[in-house]
Amino acid sequence: MSDANLLRLILLVAGIIVLAVIYLTGRTTGGEADATRRRERNGPRRDPVLADTQQSEYAAEATPSAAAAAVAEDSAQSGYGKRAEARFDRIVTIYVAARDGETLAGSDVIVAAERVGLVFGHMDIFHRTVDGKPDLAPVFSVANMLTPGHFDMASITQLQTPGVSFFMALPGPLSALDAWDMMLPTAQRMAELLGAVVLDGDHNALGRQGIGHIREDLRSYDRKAEQAQGHW
Repeated sequence: MSDANLLRLILLVAGIIVLAVIYLTGRTTGGEADATRRRERNGPRRDPVLADTQQSEYAAEATPSAAAAAVAEDSAQSGYGKRAEARFDRIVTIYVAARDGETLAGSDVIVAAERVGLVFGHMDIFHRTVDGKPDLAPVFSVANMLTPGHFDMASITQLQTPGVSFFMALPGPLSALDAWDMMLPTAQRMAELLGAVVLDGDHNALGRQGIGHIREDLRSYDRKAEQAQGHW
């Protein structure tokens, strides 16, 4: 499966789940109207969210416009995060999603992505690679939940998205468990910066129990992979 098909698969699953969530939680026109009325009662929402939650952390160079310029420069690295071989047998996905009735601003997303160490590259999405080994396949990648999944830096300030998808394809450059232990804290930190929430692959809140189940599952995956290698 090619990287493009992998991204389409991730977005298809995300899209189906998002539609279900919108239907079940009433986040249709009526739900948006309710949210609008709530915002009118509570006063205008201040943007960007990042300036509210982590103002002391952001130096001048971390403003949305500066971050967009830096990311646009990174886009020249179109090969960053590209897989030499698109062979994998499993995809693990979690989401950083806006809270109910809200969206994430594109300018906030790129500032947060830069802060958590993600690099813009192949397919116009963000990636995290093994430190010092950028030529390897990405440990995990981060795509826009809105189709077609990429981030258009030319119009990033107009972007409003329900969230971003963190996904890792296995096998990868690290063991499944090590990759997870890199991806999860990054997603958690990004959610903190954005005032968002971390959801599991089914768009349920990801708590300790869910994390424990995923870790055990990935530990089993690694064990089976080691056993398979031992037979060669």
